[in-house]
Amino acid sequence: MFSPDQENHPSKAPVKYGELIVLGYNGSLPNGDRGRRKSRFALFKRPKANGVKPSTVHIACTPQAAKAISNKDQHSISYTLSRAQTVVVEYTHDSNTDMFQIGRSTESPIDFVVTDTVPGSQSNSDTQSVQSTISRFACRIICERNPPFTARIYAAGFDSSKNIFLGEKAAKWKTSDGQMDGLTTNGVLVMHPRDGFTEDSKPGIWREISVCGNVFSLRETRSAQQRGKMVEIETNQLQDGSLIDLCGATLLWRTAEGLSHTPTVKHLEALRQEINAARPQCPVGFNTLAFPSMKRKDVVDEKQPWVYLNCGHVHGYHNWGNKEERDGKDRECPMCRSVGPYVPLWLGCEAGFYVDAGPPTHAFSPCGHVCSEKTTAYWSQIPLPHGTHTFHAACPFCAHQLAGEQGYIRLIFQGPLD
Repeated sequence: MFSPDQENHPSKAPVKYGELIVLGYNGSLPNGDRGRRKSRFALFKRPKANGVKPSTVHIACTPQAAKAISNKDQHSISYTLSRAQTVVVEYTHDSNTDMFQIGRSTESPIDFVVTDTVPGSQSNSDTQSVQSTISRFACRIICERNPPFTARIYAAGFDSSKNIFLGEKAAKWKTSDGQMDGLTTNGVLVMHPRDGFTEDSKPGIWREISVCGNVFSLRETRSAQQRGKMVEIETNQLQDGSLIDLCGATLLWRTAEGLSHTPTVKHLEALRQEINAARPQCPVGFNTLAFPSMKRKDVVDEKQPWVYLNCGHVHGYHNWGNKEERDGKDRECPMCRSVGPYVPLWLGCEAGFYVDAGPPTHAFSPCGHVCSEKTTAYWSQIPLPHGTHTFHAACPFCAHQLAGEQGYIRLIFQGPLD
């Protein structure tokens, strides 16, 4: 319901364009969300438009001349073609759009600071030793300030002096209409799902987005000099459920409209309480099991449910059934004798990853993150970029590579015997 105040001033509630959610974090960063570094970032309409659009093109014969052209107060993209020639494209203010920038840099032009995701890492100290492959100024998203608030993605972001520089080694070219375009070193990849982000969604095809927002098939490896083929029938317009890969971290784009149909954290909490209220039991110890609260999502609780990943039988924690000859990693399920990994179950708390509001009946393997059946089925089909030339399916809540035939399993709970 609107308050009477809002009806007279509908602009009071800021317009939300959408949210970016980093894959691999179950609701917050390991050491907590701080400032511009967090696991999800909401894009709101700015008080004043800060978008830019291309205007004048200059061809400079020396790098010095190019520097002179690109002044500190004007956005520009410089394409170095050779030692002797640089093309500078000046960008001018666009009062119809808002610009948001994403990258590893903590400099002020970056709105959302993203660092490399280490699968299953519990603390930021795990992530610091890795040499990052995420660009400091990785990409920018331009949102229309008027309905339908279309959001478009472009490779590369403007630095503190409002410049984007594509050096001699970067892939770049002149387009048929005489404009310049190029790709960044490790590229910005995008995948739009088919049929939106719903329980009927199917993965789309990964593409690369250029600095000017054109769409290309993938290069042979992430940083190959040769660009892929241009895909003219596709666009850089983000849809609900689009995935953006920055080579080291993958982001999910959810539109404001899409999020309004997604289960809320409250709904997930109600599902947790419903499971616990059914008092599932360990079929061997007969003790009652309970999923710990969303806040305690990293500490194994004594009532925590555990699962045998090969059969899906849910138990409480116990010590027997170790197969010594298998490094002690595999256990034999007391219910059905199937041998396999035995792991604690955790609820998936990041509501933005759910494709429906179904009950938490399935778990990803091998990490044990629990969510709805349709959600596990969807994510298990998506090949996520890994490193510079491989792809594999991963759990959206912790980024662990999925294992087993399907990558997930149906949970078999034992109800109370009384």
